[in-house]
Amino acid sequence: MSTEIDAFANRLGKNIKHLIKWAKRENTEVWRLYDRDVPQFPFAIDLYGEHIHLQEYDTGWLLPEKEYEHWLNQVIDAVCFVSGFPKEHIHLKRRARQKGKEQYEKTGQSGEDFVVHENGRKFWVNLDKYLDTGLFLDHRNTRRRIGQSAEGKRFLNLFAYTGSFSVYAATGGAAASETVDLSNTYLDWAQRNFALNGINKSQHQLIRADVFAYLIQAAEQTKTFDLIVMDPPSFSNSKKMRDILDVQRDHVRLIDGAMRLLSPQGILFFSNNLKGFYLEEHLNQRYFVKNINRQSVPDDFRNKKIHQCWEIRHT
Repeated sequence: MSTEIDAFANRLGKNIKHLIKWAKRENTEVWRLYDRDVPQFPFAIDLYGEHIHLQEYDTGWLLPEKEYEHWLNQVIDAVCFVSGFPKEHIHLKRRARQKGKEQYEKTGQSGEDFVVHENGRKFWVNLDKYLDTGLFLDHRNTRRRIGQSAEGKRFLNLFAYTGSFSVYAATGGAAASETVDLSNTYLDWAQRNFALNGINKSQHQLIRADVFAYLIQAAEQTKTFDLIVMDPPSFSNSKKMRDILDVQRDHVRLIDGAMRLLSPQGILFFSNNLKGFYLEEHLNQRYFVKNINRQSVPDDFRNKKIHQCWEIRHT
């Protein structure tokens, strides 16, 4: 191995030694092992049970094809060597920048679904089929928070993806919940996560809807919720939506819509991962807004700007 690869392997070894004990205490088998720690190796490396999700980030660097393939093989060999996992358990994604595309893109591979455990909950994941895996690791702390505070509450999950927040709410004793997404694929996935955790479908509903339309309709029906999570994509131009979603442009409309459904003592958790996103100042005058990034980004993430998260309440 070259000296550079040695530095990368050493960093992986140090991280594993420290984080294995930490993950045990956190009661999770799904965690980030490496987060672009060494600049020459722009990867995010996540453990999913006995598998590794290895994502390469597009830095704009260009190597001749042969050199690049050799370098990539060295990276994979180092990951196998340090983790002790076989090559077939390393799932590589070459991740180009996503500009103005849909949130979750198919990769053209099928991959295998398997179950992982986090805080006593179970989730189906797939490390090959889509750019994302079915479980966003950077929201582990907020999921736990929902699980701890859901007892007896009415819970709403908007842009729900595979329903992991709803799984935490339901298993944390929520009286009822609604899980809203526009994608049949992800609602089916959420349904499988519900079944995996023994969640009662009559109390906890899955709703296929455009969130903008849902917010208007739910207000007309005078629905109220005590806990709401809204984690929209940065952009979506899904053909099923009436409009293109742009979270910077649309977040005020989304937050106002969710706040109309929030009970007087309730909490809205609003989050997104758009780089450079800022919350419109006048929202601070209308609502009690608290930035909770420091608590919401988990310790295994070196990149503390992976998302931004706010608690929003009625004043």
